[in-house]
Amino acid sequence: MTRYGLRARVITLTLAPTLIIGLILSAIFSFNRYHDLEKQVINSGLNIIEPLAIASEDGLKNNSRESVRRIISYAHRKNSKFVRSIAVFDYNHELFVTSNFHPSFESLTFPRNEPIPLLVTSHLKENTLVLRAPIISESGILSSPRGKENNPALGYISIELDLSSLRLQQYQEVFAAFLVLLTGLGLSTFFALRLMHDVTRPISHMKNMVDRIRRGHLDVRIEGKMHGELDQLKNGINAMAVSLSEYHVEMQHSIDQATSDLRETLEQLEIQNVELDIAKKRAQEAARVKSEFLANMSHELRTPLNGVIGFTRQMLKTKLTNSQADYLQTIEKSANNLLTIINDILDFSKLEAGKLALENIPFEFQETLEEVVSLQATSAHEKGLEITLKIDPKVPMGVVGDPLRIQQVLTNLVGNSIKFTERGNIDISVELRSQKDDAIELQFMVRDTGIGISERQQAQLFQAFSQADASISRRYGGTGLGLVITQKLVGQMGGEISLTSRLHQGSTFWFTLRLHAAEMPMSEFIEAEVLNQRSLLLVEPNMQVASITRQMLVQYGLVVTYRSSMPDEIEKFDYVLLNLAPNRTIDIEKVEKLVEKAMQCAPHVVVGTPSTMLALSDHLIQKYQIHCITKPMSRKKLLQTLAANQESLPEIKQEVVYSEKLPLTIMAVDDNPANLKLISALLEERVEHVISCTNGQDALTQAQQRHFDIVLMDIQMPHMDGVTACSKIKKTALNANTPIIAVTAHAMSGERDRLLSAGMDDYLTKPIEEHVLQQVLMHWNPHTKDHELLRLDLPAQGEPIIQVHETNNEHSTMIIDWQSALKQAANKEDLARDMLQMLIDYIPEVNGIVEQALEIDDFDLEQLIHHVHKLHGSCSYSGVPRLKKVCATIEKALRSGQTITDIEPELFELQDEMEKVTASAEPYLNNDSLNI
Repeated sequence: MTRYGLRARVITLTLAPTLIIGLILSAIFSFNRYHDLEKQVINSGLNIIEPLAIASEDGLKNNSRESVRRIISYAHRKNSKFVRSIAVFDYNHELFVTSNFHPSFESLTFPRNEPIPLLVTSHLKENTLVLRAPIISESGILSSPRGKENNPALGYISIELDLSSLRLQQYQEVFAAFLVLLTGLGLSTFFALRLMHDVTRPISHMKNMVDRIRRGHLDVRIEGKMHGELDQLKNGINAMAVSLSEYHVEMQHSIDQATSDLRETLEQLEIQNVELDIAKKRAQEAARVKSEFLANMSHELRTPLNGVIGFTRQMLKTKLTNSQADYLQTIEKSANNLLTIINDILDFSKLEAGKLALENIPFEFQETLEEVVSLQATSAHEKGLEITLKIDPKVPMGVVGDPLRIQQVLTNLVGNSIKFTERGNIDISVELRSQKDDAIELQFMVRDTGIGISERQQAQLFQAFSQADASISRRYGGTGLGLVITQKLVGQMGGEISLTSRLHQGSTFWFTLRLHAAEMPMSEFIEAEVLNQRSLLLVEPNMQVASITRQMLVQYGLVVTYRSSMPDEIEKFDYVLLNLAPNRTIDIEKVEKLVEKAMQCAPHVVVGTPSTMLALSDHLIQKYQIHCITKPMSRKKLLQTLAANQESLPEIKQEVVYSEKLPLTIMAVDDNPANLKLISALLEERVEHVISCTNGQDALTQAQQRHFDIVLMDIQMPHMDGVTACSKIKKTALNANTPIIAVTAHAMSGERDRLLSAGMDDYLTKPIEEHVLQQVLMHWNPHTKDHELLRLDLPAQGEPIIQVHETNNEHSTMIIDWQSALKQAANKEDLARDMLQMLIDYIPEVNGIVEQALEIDDFDLEQLIHHVHKLHGSCSYSGVPRLKKVCATIEKALRSGQTITDIEPELFELQDEMEKVTASAEPYLNNDSLNI
């Protein structure tokens, strides 16, 4: 508490009781005295008026005015200090006699229309009191001469009293009470000040001393004589100051000692820092050696694997039995998985360093997941497990993301479920949790009926090199790294992963991902009308598999009847889908009886066999006119198998032949010679005049010299990019209104919005499809009439101009995909061969740039990015998917800020792929493509 606050508290506690008690007593005293004085005056008036009323009776009876006047005059003179006037009135309220003149006798009379009261009355008006007393005849009632009722009053007497002296005396009494109150307050103030002098002053002094001690003046002490507890407080503070002084001396000594020890520690830390710096350089060198080792090992392992994959694909082109084809496909998929594992070695190293780059490409969602399920099916069926895949119909067919990483996560979870499950099902489901514009959130769930995990063991699952139990590694194998990599991959893709499990009842692993829907749906692989309203008998012993298969078939218009086993009675259907359960042992005769019974129910029978029963499939196909399909059944493969059993297949749409050229002048701008040559070749077949430019500056110069009907503009170009060139061309006089179409490899809706807002009128995605290019030309042709647009053979009902290209997983690992090259070259072998030759001619220049980048520490990254981007563009039209993928990975990593050291393994891989493309291109360039 501050000094002011302490004084205020003492004064308040001292004066408040005195003030309150004084006010109460003064008020009571003044109130009583005030009313006592009034009563005293009234009593004095009553003592005067009552005797006068009695004495005036005879005079009023005898009408003796003089005798009555002498009586009241005597009473007036005797009490003249406060009596102003005395008057006697008869029973008619007429003045009988008065002691003196009064200006208004009416104020002394009773109202004339009322009888005279028989008791004394009083009337107070300001400082005047009027008393009226009746004069009553003691001898009897007199009759009234005016006919009034009998009344014993002969008249009445009125006295007017002056209260001025009474008021003065009352005020004097109040003033006296106020003086007494002030006196009491004064005495209380005196004692309060004395208390403050004796108590608060020493306390303030001690506070100041304590404040000085707090500031470090430990030699000060509190002096002076004090009483009682204050003296004890003084002694305590002085003792505290002595203790603090001694502690300060001891602390200063300790500080000096600690400072000396700290100097010695700092010297040791400097020595350790030097040692740590040396260790850091050694660790960096070891990390560099490890990265180089991983890159070299992955290179050495990829080479024989590529041979296995390549010769497997060559074998698949020959005439094979169904079993042989399935065996070779399994070998190819296994080799691809092994290749993926080798890539995962590098991925784990990147995950540890936080430098793993994710792809962001459009892909067919269901086929990507079905590929995972198909690869894991053999392991599940060998253990007698059913594996199912259920995808929410609301999930878009095409999404944009990293399909390889999604497959890697799902493969890890499904593999674990198969490993720890002995009987039952492995159920995979995907649900759409939310969708806003093109952004979607998906939840993946992998359920099993395995051994389960206890709550204590669940906390250890996502730790490196650990599993749920120490015995797990010995019984089931594994390194314990899978879930760690899975968790990091899911987190990097913007999702989360967790699980729910009960011991001996199974587990459910779930994770969420945030992806983007492709801007347009993927093209369907069959005509929906082919299977519409066809009847199908589904025979499936597993309820979960039956539910998912039935839901998929119903979506395509099939009328499905489900049975858990073949019915005894023969019913007629268009199809019978007979699914066999995965068992370790099989009764061929029993299966043949089921097939024969199914053939009696429908003309077309499809048998779903587990992936471990390929020999049974060959046996059934050779013996019966049926189709066999491996479980779990791919949606596309199953529906295509059913559609193939139709009497008439839908006609294949013929390529549109353009018989005459459009009267247009078009400028194509692209810095990549291969891209420019292809665009020019496609345009020359459709329009009369084509002008080619290799950069934005040349395009601007051409636009200033002549008018163009349409401009096809690449976006990423040296010297002047496509957006800048578009803005400047729009400002020229000749081409201010010319539509400019952006040509870009980005298919995201955000990129489209950015280009359109930057001034572009439309945009095409690379590689360019012929029908899409034709649609763009017809749409922006200034000579096209509205009714002519209806004759254009569009690729799909309501399909937008922008084309999203479906990822072809089957050919994504081929060194040279000649069919893709022909497709991009409009099926012109000469043009496709020229595009491939231009790529082969450019590879030595890129290889030299890569060699310099690996040897020179401060190599120019922009130069490397330019050549990799240019090579990437050439790959898009040359049918080299693996080289294209490596280029895309390197370009994305460099643009995201990674250094050449970070991507050394990818650069080695790029050199390896360029060497393979060069070696594999000779047969195609020598016009031997048909014999390959």
